Amino acid sequence: MGRSVALFLCLFLPGCVAAGGDTAPRPESRAESPAAPRATGSFETWMDGFSTRARAAGIRDATLARARPHIRHLPATVTLDGRQSEFGARVWDYMDSAVTPARISQGQAALRSRASTLSRIEARYGVPPEIVVAIWGIETSYGADRGRVSTLSTLATLARDGRRGVFFEGQLIDALRIVQAGDIAPEAMIGSWAGAFGHTQFMPSSYLAYAVDFTGNGRRDLWSDDPSDALASAANYLAQRGWVRGQPWAVEVVLPSGFDLGLTGQRQSAEAWGRAGLRAASGSIAPGASRLILPGGAQGPAFLAYGNYDALKEYNISDAYVLALGHLSDRLRGGGPLRGDWPRGDRALNLSERRDLQRRLQELGHYTGAIDGRHGPMTVAAVQDWQRANGLPPDGYINAAVLARLRR
Repeated sequence: MGRSVALFLCLFLPGCVAAGGDTAPRPESRAESPAAPRATGSFETWMDGFSTRARAAGIRDATLARARPHIRHLPATVTLDGRQSEFGARVWDYMDSAVTPARISQGQAALRSRASTLSRIEARYGVPPEIVVAIWGIETSYGADRGRVSTLSTLATLARDGRRGVFFEGQLIDALRIVQAGDIAPEAMIGSWAGAFGHTQFMPSSYLAYAVDFTGNGRRDLWSDDPSDALASAANYLAQRGWVRGQPWAVEVVLPSGFDLGLTGQRQSAEAWGRAGLRAASGSIAPGASRLILPGGAQGPAFLAYGNYDALKEYNISDAYVLALGHLSDRLRGGGPLRGDWPRGDRALNLSERRDLQRRLQELGHYTGAIDGRHGPMTVAAVQDWQRANGLPPDGYINAAVLARLRR
């Protein structure tokens, strides 16, 4: 993931824990390691204990001996991880940073230069070239920023000192499985500060489950300067997670005057949305079931999200990421900017405020989830419920004005 946007995503990485709020974690490690104890003592002491657990998970002594010289503690990674929970970036800020004129131009050039490979990827997995290239662009700026940090060191550091130690310990064991299989040398396994690697920034568990040898050279090589395996692996990931060939990810729509905002979040047929007065901002509403999403509230752009939107959320559960990726893919295809305007005057709530909002909704009987500051579907639905109860437009949009009214 490019450093310019990494801090917006709170570690929402392929195969990483689903930290997007109101959902249970989805670690993908094929075999869970024994629960990692709370770190005490030195990093060396922790590594000794980890080695015992790794052996129990099937990592051989020879693999541990080969990897150990390349595993060290990274204080900078601990600092970066500690910043994540405070982030509450606005959707449009992330989209502005991810969908730039330069990224559009470079992506269109990549579509031309990699046309043959991308065509074969689409034929095999059903994922359009623009989607695959948009992932590549957002994750690593088309391979220019694949990361320069030792993956083994990053994962060991986050396993010992990060906020999700058990998850990252499982990822470290999976990384050692990759080394043990001979796919890459420990010293060559480099990537982002958060543990993802390659052109499309896979976590180790995702590599084991979804990486493919598209070039046919006998290796699933996501680190090579040739991105073919990485691009095909991203397409395979989406295909395995529910991507539907020929279906759009989403369509921007225009809401009619007097539209029932209570339909926000509901899934209906294209015909039903047409009867409700929705029209596509450009072109037409695609057939198939879709749900209405208002990421900027009633005043922002509106979208009908199809099943492929949810497939993209399997790659990265952040709605901001999915909206940016999908919009970038549309721009690569030749589409224009969004028609709707974002409510740019709104500010993002900090972690304390996000928790306070959930707590107040809970006290009023609208919310039953965790007080974690992660505003996912349950929090949005709770806000809608509260809005209906108070005669407000039920768009589920969360901003400082909503919190101020809850505090009255």
